Amino acid sequence: MTKWIYVFGDGKAEGDAQMKSLLGGKGANLAEMSSLGIPVPPGFTITTEVCNHFTANNNSYPDGLDAEMIAAMQQMEKALGETFGGTDQPLLVSVRSGARASMPGMMDTVLNLGLNDQTVEALAKASGDARFAYDSYRRFIQMFGNVVLDVEHHVFEDILDDHKMRLGVTLDTDLSGDDWKDVIVDYMRAVEDELGAPFPQDPVEQLWGAVGAVFGSWMNNRATVYRQLHNIPEDWGTAVNVQAMVFGNMGQDCATGVCFSRNPATGENHFYGEFLINAQGEDVVAGIRTPQPLTNAEKTAQGSNLPSMEETMPAVFDDLCKVRDALERHYKDMQDMEFTVQQNKLWMLQTRSGKRTAKASLGIALDLVNEGVIGKKDAVMRVDPNQLDQLLHPMLDPDAERTIIGKGLPASPGAATGKIVFSTKDAEQWVANGEKVILVRTETSPEDISGMHVSEGVLTSRGGMTSHAAVVARGMGKPCVSGAGDLHVDYREKLMRAFGTEYREGDLITLDGTNGEVMAGAVDMIQPELSGAFAELMGWADEIRTMGVRANAETPTDAKTARKFGAEGIGLSRTEHMFFEPERIVHMREMILAKDETARRMAVDKLLPYQRQDFTELFEIMEGLPVTIRLLDPPLHEFIPHGDAEMQEVADAAGVDLAIVKERAADLYEVNPMLGHRGCRLGLTYPEIYEMQARAIFEAAAEIAKRGSKAEPEVMIPLIINRREFDFFKVMVDRIADEVMQESGTELNYMVGTMVELPRAALRADDIAGSAEFFSFGTNDLTQTCFGFSRDDAGSFLDDYYAKGVLSNDPFVTIDQDGVGELVRIGVERGRSVRPDMKMGICGEHGGDPASVAFCQEIGLDYVSCSPFRVPIARLAAAQAALRQKA
Repeated sequence: MTKWIYVFGDGKAEGDAQMKSLLGGKGANLAEMSSLGIPVPPGFTITTEVCNHFTANNNSYPDGLDAEMIAAMQQMEKALGETFGGTDQPLLVSVRSGARASMPGMMDTVLNLGLNDQTVEALAKASGDARFAYDSYRRFIQMFGNVVLDVEHHVFEDILDDHKMRLGVTLDTDLSGDDWKDVIVDYMRAVEDELGAPFPQDPVEQLWGAVGAVFGSWMNNRATVYRQLHNIPEDWGTAVNVQAMVFGNMGQDCATGVCFSRNPATGENHFYGEFLINAQGEDVVAGIRTPQPLTNAEKTAQGSNLPSMEETMPAVFDDLCKVRDALERHYKDMQDMEFTVQQNKLWMLQTRSGKRTAKASLGIALDLVNEGVIGKKDAVMRVDPNQLDQLLHPMLDPDAERTIIGKGLPASPGAATGKIVFSTKDAEQWVANGEKVILVRTETSPEDISGMHVSEGVLTSRGGMTSHAAVVARGMGKPCVSGAGDLHVDYREKLMRAFGTEYREGDLITLDGTNGEVMAGAVDMIQPELSGAFAELMGWADEIRTMGVRANAETPTDAKTARKFGAEGIGLSRTEHMFFEPERIVHMREMILAKDETARRMAVDKLLPYQRQDFTELFEIMEGLPVTIRLLDPPLHEFIPHGDAEMQEVADAAGVDLAIVKERAADLYEVNPMLGHRGCRLGLTYPEIYEMQARAIFEAAAEIAKRGSKAEPEVMIPLIINRREFDFFKVMVDRIADEVMQESGTELNYMVGTMVELPRAALRADDIAGSAEFFSFGTNDLTQTCFGFSRDDAGSFLDDYYAKGVLSNDPFVTIDQDGVGELVRIGVERGRSVRPDMKMGICGEHGGDPASVAFCQEIGLDYVSCSPFRVPIARLAAAQAALRQKA
C-alpha cells in the first residue's frame, strides 16, 4: 500500500534529505533537521505523488490519504499537548509548498490555519495576549481568503488601510486587539460579499482547502513560467508540508527572520541575514517594516541604526550561530535558513542550499575546498554552468530603476545601452560619429553582420533562441533580445512602437539579454570581473572532463576570445560571414550576377586573396589546434538586397542595369530557401565556389607551414544527403590539396568530413562514413528538419506548446533527446560501425547548453563546439557530465 504522508518532529522523522523527489526539498530537509536534533516544529509532509494524482484526476485525492492525515494530525496533537480545533489549547498549523527544486515565491502558503471565532478566543486566553491572537486571526483570514477562496489581496489591504487611516497609525503593530477585532468583522463581511458564503469556520475544512490550494498552485501561471525558465519538469509535482505554528508575533521576545550561512552575493564567510521582532515570516519580505540586521558586522556595513539580533537577543543569536555551523557542516554547502523565535525559543522552519551569484558560487566552492569540507570534484559540481554568464558579460544593476517597454527571448546574455538605429548602414554611420547604438530589426540576416558587429546590442521583433540574430550575437558576445513580438518596427518611418509609445532613431534604450527585457533610457550596469577563483575552478574542470570543447568562430576577434576562454580549436567557421565586408560583397554579387562559368570564376578568383588571409589569421591564432571550416552554406539570395535603393547600389557597383539585378533576385527567389538551393547544392551547381574556398584553405595552411608553424584544417561539406554526393566534393577537395602541396612544396595534414544536419544523413551515416573522415552534427538544422519547425518562426507558437504540456523545453535551446538526439545517436553508432575511431562533434547552439552537453557525453562525442562566450560554460558542463557518468 502506498504511503502518502511522512511525519517529522520531536527529534525523529520518517524521511530524510535523500528523499527530495518524494518529499520535496523543504519536507526532506525538515525531516533531516529533525533527525539531527535541531529544533523543528513537528508536522508531516504529503508527498509529490499526491500532487501528481491531484493534477491528473480533476483535483481529487488518492484513497487512504484522509486516514493518514487524521493519524498524522493526532500524532502532532499528542506531541504538543494541543488539539486541532480545540477550545482550550488549540493547535494551529501552517500549510506550505515544497517542490524538489527550489521555486521561491512561486506557490502558495497559508499560516495560522485552525483559527475561527472560537479558537481565537482560546488562543488569546492561552497566550494571555489578545492583540497577538486577533492579529494572527486576521492574517489567516487574509491569506486563506486570497490563496484558497480567490478573494483579491487588495480587498483586504484596502480595509486595513482604511482602519489605519481612521486610527491615525501607520504600522500594523500599532493596532490593538480590539482594533484587530474590528478589522476582522470587515474582513468577514468582505469575504461573504465576494463569495456569497461565510468564511469557513471548520478547521478540517480549512485544512483540506489549503492543501488543495497549494497542490493547485503547482499549475498556476507563475509556477509554470518559472518551471519553463529553469527546466523543471511538470511531473515532479510539489509536496505539501503541514507544520505546527510557532509565533514570532507574540511580543518583544519573539521574532522571525531569514539568514544565509555565508554571504550569497559575495561568497564571504560571514553570517548574513535579517529579522524582525514581533512579526511573522511574510512581514520580512513584504516591505511594510524595515528588517533589522542579524549581526553587528552587518549593521556597521549597512550603516543601519536599527539594533541587530546579536544585540537584542544574544542568547538566541548564539543558538542560531550553532545551528548555522551544524547545518553547513552537515550539508557541506552554504545554507539558506528561515527561523522563528517564540518567547526566546529558536525554531528552524527551513534550510536549503542557498541561491547565490556566480561570484559567490565560485568563492564558496573554493573556500569549502580550502577548508577541507569538500573535494575538487564536489566543487566542480557545485557551480551552475549557466551562472558563468554573469562573469562574462555586463549585467544590469539589480537595484537600478527601469522602465520596461517590451519583453522577448533572452537570446544572448549581458546588458547594453545605446541609441536606436534600424539598419546596418545607419549603425556604422552613427558609430563612426562616436555614438553607441542598438540595432533594431524585425529580423536580421547575414547582411546585417557588420551592423551587429559595431552595435552594443541587437533587438528583433521576430525570431527565436537560435535565430540568425541570436546565434551571431552569442558568437560576438553581444547582448540580444529576439522575438519581442509586442514591438513593431517601421523601417520607412524609422520608429519602433511599444505599447502605444513611439521610439525613434536616436532614442536611448537598454537591453537585458539575460532575461529578455527591453527598457527605455539608460539603466545602471555592473561590469563583469574574472577572479582567480574562476581560473582555478576551470583548471579543475579541465582535469576532469573527457570531452573536448571548441568554439564557433570565423573572425580573428572571435578566435582570440575563444582561445582566451580555453577553446581547444574551432568546431565551426561559417565562411559566409566572411563575405559581407564592403570590399568583398562587391565580388560576391559580381559572381551571383555572372551569366556563365567563366565570369563566375573571374569573380570568385577576386575573393581568393581575402579568403586566404582569413584562414591564415585563424590558423595563426589557433596555433596548430584543429579548425573546422564549413564551405559556403546559405542560399545566394541572402547576398542580394531587397529594396530598390540597395539594388541600385549593387547595379552601379557591378556596372549593370537595375533590371538585371531585379531579374537575378527573382531567379534566386525560393518558397522555402532553408530547404532549397543551399549548402553543398550550391557547390554542386557552382563548383568554382567550393574550389576557390578549398584552395584558400590549403594555401593558408601552406603559408603557416612555411612560417614554421602548424595548421590543422578540417574541411566540412554542409547539408550532405548521401555518400555519392559527398564523394563528389571529397574528390574535389583532395585534388586541390594535392595541387597546393605540389605548388608550395609542403606536406599538409587535413581532413574532409561533413556536417550531419539532415535526418537522411544521420540514417545513412554508415555509408557516408565510408568516405567522410569526421562528422559534425549541425543540430540547429537537424532540429528544424526533424521537427519541421523554422527556428526563426517557431517562437511565435512554442509558448502554446509549453503551456499545454506538449513540449517542456525549447528544442532549439536544449536538444530533443527523443527525436533529434536519437538521430545523432544513430549517426554516431552507424558512423563508427564503419570507422571506429571517427572524430565526431556537435557544432549547433546546443554545444553551449549544459543539458545538451551531458547528452553529448553520454553518446560518446569527442567534442562540443559553441559560441566563444559559452566556452567556459561548456567546459564546466563537460566536467560535470563526466563526473555524473562515472557515478
